[in-house]
Amino acid sequence: MKKLIAYSSIAHMGFVTLGFFIFNAYGIEGALVQMVSHGFVSAAMFLCVGVMYDRMHSRMIADYGGVVNTMPKFASFMMLFAMANCGLPATSGFVGEFMVIMGAVKFNFWIGFLSATTLIFGAAYTLWMYKRVIFGDVANDHVAELKDIGAREFLVLAVLAAAVLGMGIYPLPFTEVMHASVNDLLKHLAASKL
Repeated sequence: MKKLIAYSSIAHMGFVTLGFFIFNAYGIEGALVQMVSHGFVSAAMFLCVGVMYDRMHSRMIADYGGVVNTMPKFASFMMLFAMANCGLPATSGFVGEFMVIMGAVKFNFWIGFLSATTLIFGAAYTLWMYKRVIFGDVANDHVAELKDIGAREFLVLAVLAAAVLGMGIYPLPFTEVMHASVNDLLKHLAASKL
């Protein structure tokens, strides 16, 4: 599970790199928003893996299955974070990726189109992992004995969920502070150094 989340992190950083190298306001601001969002979403995904590892001492996808039957609260949180990792609208994962794609389309339609198609692959392997780990019949006795998250884990996951949803529904406070700096940077880049 950790490897798969790490690979999805690399895919998100590809969006950040694209946003910085298309040199327009949408792209750069989208890349900055994506970095902040990535901090929330990846931390939450790794924390979810940690919660399961703490109970079963395994990170292998094949050792799980049917976790929703024994840990429904946890499964709900992990679903939200998996969807944010896929870039679902109204989550923080959507805002940065959408802004980068808008900037890329403004720069060149085909670059924007190709970058948008990579989201399909990211969503596919994240949802594949979620389905194998969380849904289905209870896979073994270890999964059957799992206990749902306690108050401390619930609190930490709830704070991360609020950050992911807050940034996805109302990203203005994050983007507003970037406008002046990004515009100044673009002016500086456009000025001749000769």
